[in-house]
Amino acid sequence: MMMKCLFPALLCLLAGCSSPTPDSPQKAQVARVSPARTFSMEQLCKETAAHRYNTGTQNIAVTRFERFQASYEMRGFTPRDEGFVCAFDTEGQFLHLSMR
Repeated sequence: MMMKCLFPALLCLLAGCSSPTPDSPQKAQVARVSPARTFSMEQLCKETAAHRYNTGTQNIAVTRFERFQASYEMRGFTPRDEGFVCAFDTEGQFLHLSMR
């Protein structure tokens, strides 16, 4: 008798855990930035950070490039180990520089 009551509840729990996979990925997830555009984004990030931290662009290190659904981020640091993040929109246009 107890098994008859548990089986439908267990079935509902398992059905709730599974989720259908989307047929088509979102546009922001499949968007690609060309290597040339990535390079220009990195240069703009370095120039902006160098101006903000009062140093030369050759002293700025960009260490990571991440893609999100609605933006891109470049993380880096200065010779004095001051961290920063440059944010770009999905088209690769500069949004802002954040100090970390």
